[in-house]
Amino acid sequence: MAEHGARGTVEIVPVRGLPEFRPGDDLTGAIATAAPWLRSGDVVVVTSKVVSKIEGRLLRVPADPAVREAVRRQAVLNEADQVVAAKGPTLITVNKLLGIVQAASGVDASNVAGDEIALLPADPDGSALALRRGLRERLGVEVAVVITDTMGRAWRIGQTDAAIGASGLRVLHSYAGSVDAHGNELVVTSVAIADEIAAAADLVKGKLGGIPVAVVRGLEIGDETSRARDLVRPVEDDLFRLGTAEAITRGRREAVLLRRSLRSFSDEPVSTEAIQRAVAAALTAPAPHHTRPVRFVRVVAKRKELLAAMRAAWEADLRGDGWSEDRIQRRVARGDLLHEAPEIVLPFLIRTGSHDYPDARRAEAERTMFTVAGGAAVQGLLVALAAERLGSCWVSSTIFCADVVREVLDLPADWEPLGAVAIGHPLEELTPRDPRADELLEK
Repeated sequence: MAEHGARGTVEIVPVRGLPEFRPGDDLTGAIATAAPWLRSGDVVVVTSKVVSKIEGRLLRVPADPAVREAVRRQAVLNEADQVVAAKGPTLITVNKLLGIVQAASGVDASNVAGDEIALLPADPDGSALALRRGLRERLGVEVAVVITDTMGRAWRIGQTDAAIGASGLRVLHSYAGSVDAHGNELVVTSVAIADEIAAAADLVKGKLGGIPVAVVRGLEIGDETSRARDLVRPVEDDLFRLGTAEAITRGRREAVLLRRSLRSFSDEPVSTEAIQRAVAAALTAPAPHHTRPVRFVRVVAKRKELLAAMRAAWEADLRGDGWSEDRIQRRVARGDLLHEAPEIVLPFLIRTGSHDYPDARRAEAERTMFTVAGGAAVQGLLVALAAERLGSCWVSSTIFCADVVREVLDLPADWEPLGAVAIGHPLEELTPRDPRADELLEK
């Protein structure tokens, strides 16, 4: 097909008389009953909301507006592979099932019951193929099917319908290598035919009239391999993926909420560069008297030796407490995390530069001040690791056997261990937690 345009007149016909769909309904039968006039060569265009409903892609939401919004936002994050940009409360995401980049992962509350929100169909290309086959069986016609969703567009105001599922037609027509009427060779021009069909059909479907299906007639169909997924541009090729300054700010804020204590990790190797970036960020934590009191040690060569020595010291302490051997082994098994994590990093505090005071009150305050600085750096490391999409868990074990740690790692006597940080890739994608402000007191 040298030209993507129709050879003659194109008609757009609404399919009226369709019911309000619910999970489990027969979409094929409803369309066949409402549109017995379908012809071979027609393109049946279906709003994705209908497909989501019959496939049960609905979530119940509370009536309370604030809680409802929190549930909706969590659904957006659950459906997202990643957040690529943000503007105000709107997140631009990559849908984890479909790869589509759009606002809110396609999660939508329009044209559904007031206590529900709808997710995108799990496999709209597959749903389009199933509907196409069903109409062939019911009506004996060979049609194409396009499933649509409403999307915004970079640099353009307003939304338009685009294809998220397709079967039976070529979704993309490339003019690369063709020559126009002026003799110019076209290099990069490609036309998203399925998107043009989706937008055209919306002119008769509308948003408020309860017409979720339309038929576009007069186009050439018949492609058996093309899918709407072929229209998805990879995020790494997206010219607008960096978003706005507000998106960057939101990303930093959400990075803090990504941090949590994980005790299990995948086997995927951890990038040394990622750890170095996280440590560099952690070392920007405030410190008393312009000192640099925190050091981080990535334990590699002496890891087994260190953990074995720490375990022996822990067991000795518990035996001294009069514990039974069985109870001791159950307790020290908690330390298996440090054996199994792909990486461990030990933070240390050095009090060089601290002020000496003759009285106990100020001396203790000085000590607390340095300890707080060390804690700030450790928290900075954990948050920076989360921003790198790495999981972590801080454990206190090294604090209880400081001499053992310094001896095995051959460190100076003034290096005070501040625990250990286990690092690895999470088994599941990290998502931001709801922020807590219930412990903020005002006086």
